[in-house]
Amino acid sequence: MKRARPYDRDAALDAAVNLFWTKGYHATSLKDLEAALHMKPGSIYAAFSSKQALYLAALERYFDSSRKAFASGMENAVSPLAALSEYLRQLARSRSEVPQGRACMLTKTLIDTTTTDAEIAAQANSYLEEIQADFAAAFERAKQIGELPSELDSGRLARRYQSNINALRIELHRGMEQSQITALAEDMVEDLERLRISPTQPRISTPA
Repeated sequence: MKRARPYDRDAALDAAVNLFWTKGYHATSLKDLEAALHMKPGSIYAAFSSKQALYLAALERYFDSSRKAFASGMENAVSPLAALSEYLRQLARSRSEVPQGRACMLTKTLIDTTTTDAEIAAQANSYLEEIQADFAAAFERAKQIGELPSELDSGRLARRYQSNINALRIELHRGMEQSQITALAEDMVEDLERLRISPTQPRISTPA
């Protein structure tokens, strides 16, 4: 019996992420997967068992990559608020790195599968909640070091921040001019900076 050609799982998942991110779950055919992964149908199913399982693995890879990108910017940041602002600016500049200006794969997945594949939609939603929790932790740290008033709700700030990120990604996807997307990101940064405690502004501490 002829043995299947060895495959590079990381390379296959990277190719799957790019394909699924661009076309979506339902619009991606087996022929598309064959061409992108350079694998025969039998090899694809032997490696990933099903199209759904491959999509879930690709979605996890996208999530891990997105989460690590945010964490790397926050790691050892002297100012969490400044790091949150820089993340928005980097996203606005991402057109050069991702020419298609694609919207978030997690958000696209929710739109694509909420009524058609509950398992995939639930996983995408779970990943979005985990990322939002990371944002909340960053705002909480900013409060702890005195950058933000202690009475602010970190969860609420995280939800607004995540909404801003989604808005930037949608405008990138729509093809907004670079000057406009940069200005939009700066408006969001200004909103963040307005929350910062000024040097002359007294800190308000809640009772222990």
